[in-house]
Amino acid sequence: VQLQASGGGLVQAGGSLRLSCAASGRTFSSGAMHWFRQAPGKEREFVAVITWSGGITYYTDSVRGRFTISRDNAKNTVYLQMNHLKPEDTAVYYCAASRRASATTEGGMDYWGKGTQVTVSS
Repeated sequence: VQLQASGGGLVQAGGSLRLSCAASGRTFSSGAMHWFRQAPGKEREFVAVITWSGGITYYTDSVRGRFTISRDNAKNTVYLQMNHLKPEDTAVYYCAASRRASATTEGGMDYWGKGTQVTVSS
């Protein structure tokens, strides 16, 4: 299984970006897709999750209301729409896949993609 994240870039505070994560190598019909991020000098943290079946979503408090995670089952692709970006959102963003929909921690992820850099200038 390969996960390919894209869509990062440089944006001013208040702007928007949309990240994509394309999964290949298997068809996902269960489990979940996650976005994590790692800011400079900080540990990687959970951002959002969506289940393949049912599209159940959950967000970390700092992005709830600004970020939206969605998926296209036919394309095996997950998106992270990021609006009202803040400088503190600057980080490398990683997508990850878990076979279990209930997995929420890094240790529960089965596959990881390479990160994509998001930089928000003030």
